[in-house]
Amino acid sequence: MSAAATPATGQDRLWSVDEHLEDILATVRPLDPIELQLLDALGCVLVEDVTVPVSLPPFDNSSMDGYAVRVADVAGASEEFPAVLTVIGDVAAGAADPLRVGPGQAARIMTGAPLPPDAEAVVPVEWTDGGLGGGPVSGMRARSLSPEGASGQVRVHRPAEARAHVRAKGSDVQAGDLALEAGTVLGPPQIALLAAIGRGTVRVRPRPRVVVLSTGSELVQPDEELANGQIYDSNSFALTAAARDAGAIGYRVGAVADDADTLRATIEDQLVRADLMVTTGGVSVGAYDVVKEALSAVGDAEDGGSGVEFRKLAMQPGKPQGFGVVGPDHTPLLALPGNPVSSYVSFELFVRPVIRTLMGLEDVHRPRTRAVLRADKALTSPAGRRQFLRGRHTDGTVTPVGGAGSHLIAALAQADALIVVPEEDTSVEPGAEVEVVLLG
Repeated sequence: MSAAATPATGQDRLWSVDEHLEDILATVRPLDPIELQLLDALGCVLVEDVTVPVSLPPFDNSSMDGYAVRVADVAGASEEFPAVLTVIGDVAAGAADPLRVGPGQAARIMTGAPLPPDAEAVVPVEWTDGGLGGGPVSGMRARSLSPEGASGQVRVHRPAEARAHVRAKGSDVQAGDLALEAGTVLGPPQIALLAAIGRGTVRVRPRPRVVVLSTGSELVQPDEELANGQIYDSNSFALTAAARDAGAIGYRVGAVADDADTLRATIEDQLVRADLMVTTGGVSVGAYDVVKEALSAVGDAEDGGSGVEFRKLAMQPGKPQGFGVVGPDHTPLLALPGNPVSSYVSFELFVRPVIRTLMGLEDVHRPRTRAVLRADKALTSPAGRRQFLRGRHTDGTVTPVGGAGSHLIAALAQADALIVVPEEDTSVEPGAEVEVVLLG
């Protein structure tokens, strides 16, 4: 990453939230697909249709612990007049050569075990005396404790219809069926299905690697002692957690001192493991806003496409923002404000959609809804700016948290939504309907 000058094009005008986001997303493309092991593909987006190579289940099997029988042998069975059958052995799950059930016979069978040839149904063990000669039992004794249970006689107290408690071959999926469509997000059920049909790997768009670093000489790591003028670094933790929550692999670098050369060097070192860089702090108009100092002039002397542009947005909180690409691979970089609430709101509006775009997801935005405002007084917003206020959303209503002007992170910790005050509105009265971004 060199320090060749890159002309700024958007610093002198006020950008809308939508313009800034559209500009960002126009630059970002989904990551190239790769083949991953199943567990590594959790949360990733499938890029190919997956068909079923073998029917599931691959054979008729028992859905209960009980006895495999012929229907005619248990017809009319009751507790008063049980059907008495000869037990010819056990059929356990995984049995390769099951027993053949003849007239007047039964095989003790376990859940998932293949249905023996000539057996037509399974009677649950609770419908029998378990071979003990008494009334109905509640279960089978372990084979190691009672090996004689696989022989002798069993009394069946109820009749069974054909195919009762039998899972038929192919009743889940048939060979050749479409198992998963391209574009599916792989969660635990989808991973289970892939494993069940014998797929050990799958082709997906990987989760993006997001490197988060905060700036400020005043920042101290948690668990360290605070000196005069110092505060704990919360932003790098919040944004790394938010990146992981959005589906990314998040790397937290921590706080970088207010020195432009140190910041540039740190970013260059981190680019090797980044699909996206996120910085927080140092983007406003102060004399120590080193992110702006370090990155406004960052670019590639041989490639005019590199560089970071800093802008003012018509929003509150989060007016100062930066966006561009850095390094030889044109890695996207979003520079967020340093105020904890400003940085988190900015993440939700801009960084999260980038992460979801890199993943190849169709819907990259948080869900939005309309809700009735519950407040003691009107919500106000500076003219010409869209405001995002913390709120609690319950049963179609939303309540501000922490006051309209509060930027305290404690208020954000209580919120599960953002209340959107449009830039054309300067005041929203209690009882009015407002747009709400759902964070949960």
